[in-house]
Amino acid sequence: MKRVFLAAATAAGMAFAATLAPGASAAEVIKLKLSTFLPASHPTQKDFIEPWVRELETRTNGKVKVEIYPAGSAFGHVAKQLDQVRAGVVDIAHGLTGIPRGRMPRTSVIDMPFLVKTADAASRTLWDLYKEGMISDDYKGLKVLALHAHNAGLIHTRTKQVKTMDDMKGLRLRTPSQAISMMLKQLGATPVGLPPTQVYESLQKGVIDGNVFPYEAIHGFKLYEVLKYHLDAKAYTTSFYFVMNKRKYDSLPADVRKVIDEISGDPLVAKFGGWWNKWDEPGKEDIKRVGNIVTPLSDEERARWKKALAPMIDAYLKEIEKKGVKNAREIYAEAQKLVAKYEQ
Repeated sequence: MKRVFLAAATAAGMAFAATLAPGASAAEVIKLKLSTFLPASHPTQKDFIEPWVRELETRTNGKVKVEIYPAGSAFGHVAKQLDQVRAGVVDIAHGLTGIPRGRMPRTSVIDMPFLVKTADAASRTLWDLYKEGMISDDYKGLKVLALHAHNAGLIHTRTKQVKTMDDMKGLRLRTPSQAISMMLKQLGATPVGLPPTQVYESLQKGVIDGNVFPYEAIHGFKLYEVLKYHLDAKAYTTSFYFVMNKRKYDSLPADVRKVIDEISGDPLVAKFGGWWNKWDEPGKEDIKRVGNIVTPLSDEERARWKKALAPMIDAYLKEIEKKGVKNAREIYAEAQKLVAKYEQ
């Protein structure tokens, strides 16, 4: 009877083992939590997050399994991600560098008005600044997998068409970062901090008059339904981080760390320019389909905005210098130099 029991137990154990991923046993599987502030339907998940996860799992032969937590999940809150990944509550996070405010002052230099036009130049510039050590202090306790930013964005409004700086006065506009808040205030608007997922309802209820976003978000959050006018100002960008808890990374087997390194960094950063161009297209198509009005910022008005924003840029750099970033102007100058190289 004992032999029958042992045989049955052995057979059951073999059947369970057969269900495991090839090349990995139950004890060997490393489970990682990845949080992102965007909804699962957003193109960043389809084109960036999920393929990165699949490549990590495939190239480690099933040794690593990653569970994704998007917006609306237990770990998908944009204001909590940075603390969660630093504390090890999640292992990997893709979030906005501007939320919570003031936590990544060096990186936020990329948000300066009229600094960049393309996601490619912005993302490569950020990554170069990180590799040069100029913004690395923003990422203590973290293994940085990639940094990126979107194509220069627009100013979108519900009922009032914006063509000039004078049209900005009094508008309540959703803002993603401190630098962009200062820009909007300098232009006469009232900045309102909101997570991207709350913008639609706030527009619908009239809590805000508009927002600053790239075309991508207009499609991703269906904002074309509650907006009418779009000023193609190309005045700003917003930056994002893709990071891992450093202690967790260091604890991984060498072969797993090697795969993470190979699928992150330079080769990953190089993809964001093409991705953002692709992600912007549906937003442009939505705007055209519903008959919304897109207005380009005139050269004359652009020059006026740049002149008006010069004091704001100086004030912002002074502010982050007071926070201990003594080389803020050096970082800004290097960012200008790198952007010029990538956008020539």
